[in-house]
Amino acid sequence: MRNQQNQTEPEWTIIKLLQWTTSYFKSNGIDSPRATAEILLAHTLGLKRIDLYLRHDQPLNRSELDLFKSLIKKRTSREPVAYIVGCKEFWSMELEVTQDVLIPRPETECLVEEALSVLTKQHPCNPKKILEMGTGSGAVILAIASQKPGHLYFASDVSIKAAGIASKNTKRLSFDDKISFFCGNWFSPLREKDNFFDIIISNPPYIRKNDIRDLQPEINRFEPIEALDGGEDGLEHIRYIIEHAHQFLNNEGNLLLEIGHDQKDPVEKIITETGNYKRVYFRKDYSGFDRVVCATKL
Repeated sequence: MRNQQNQTEPEWTIIKLLQWTTSYFKSNGIDSPRATAEILLAHTLGLKRIDLYLRHDQPLNRSELDLFKSLIKKRTSREPVAYIVGCKEFWSMELEVTQDVLIPRPETECLVEEALSVLTKQHPCNPKKILEMGTGSGAVILAIASQKPGHLYFASDVSIKAAGIASKNTKRLSFDDKISFFCGNWFSPLREKDNFFDIIISNPPYIRKNDIRDLQPEINRFEPIEALDGGEDGLEHIRYIIEHAHQFLNNEGNLLLEIGHDQKDPVEKIITETGNYKRVYFRKDYSGFDRVVCATKL
């Protein structure tokens, strides 16, 4: 009797599940439905995505199906894939992410690229001191350190939980002896006389407060609002950093910030009004928006 019942039950193989889930995600308006199905199923089975196709006819057991079903429900409730699987790739590094940190975005790699460019141009004899503020998962500082290991790296975040995630990523990637972490709100833990950096870098909150509610539910329902909210004009934190960073930069030190796609003009105005910087320029992201600003201390 049991054998007869088993014969009538549909056998959910990897390829059948991918096909069904892709269609289901598509009908529910989920972005990148096929890739999302692959990522979640690979996570369920502890496989790489390519392995799904090497084992396309492999059936799932009941516990695997139940787990996969629970992940599908999370995604259709608009929870981001990175939070569901607990990791996100950035700069070819796999980083742990939780809802305590923003999910690293591709455009933020432009901030890394510009930091690397600045480091290459600076005098190579002495190790440089680089500070990242608002480190979140540690994506930016880890990416820079992975390419330029001979410098002194520091990173901070106002959130103890975020700093903890960054520290865990650093240890897992064997960079724990290269980056020093501390917790605090922007420059508050630092003293001017004792802390001078060659580069200060940040991807601060820059979304206008009233615009947050209009963002995708994946963002405004799951990502930490304090890491998004840039105040009424979106420039609250950017303005503060620009107005104070020169006090903690060496002569000819550089300030690098990621900014919103439409913030070039007001950011340039803020920098000019301080009178503390020179050689101000902007770098475009992969979509053609002015995404990174670099300014050199006078």
